[in-house]
Amino acid sequence: MPTAAKLVGAAVFALVAFIAAYLFIPALPEGTQVKLFAPISAAIGLVAGWKVMGNLAGKGYQQAISFGLQTSIVILFFALLGFSTYLMIVRSTKGRYEGPSEAVLAVFQLMLDYAMLLASPATPIALAVGGVLGGLIVEWSKKRWS
Repeated sequence: MPTAAKLVGAAVFALVAFIAAYLFIPALPEGTQVKLFAPISAAIGLVAGWKVMGNLAGKGYQQAISFGLQTSIVILFFALLGFSTYLMIVRSTKGRYEGPSEAVLAVFQLMLDYAMLLASPATPIALAVGGVLGGLIVEWSKKRWS
């Protein structure tokens, strides 16, 4: 059921994911194709904002901060999973893996490799601040329009 909190959550966390992805681009290896990186990340943020934060809104501002951070972590996890899976498929079509089990394990190794690139603080800070502010905004919208 569409609600104001879900709509606001989708919009806010799509923006958070877009900004975080844009800040992550300089940390990627040179030559990485980044044309659709930020828009796909924003789509992940849109779904997470709708499904996670939108459903959890209405439990108070202190909980909203926690739920906003939780939503940012969900965005990060699914972005790492999605892009790592895509990269594994690209590499597997080039015959890089010897079997399906090696390819599946490569997804998790790629996730770990890209998570290590988060050592530059811009992206984690954007996700944390965006998660807190996003959670508060969604909670406010739930109280305001519901």
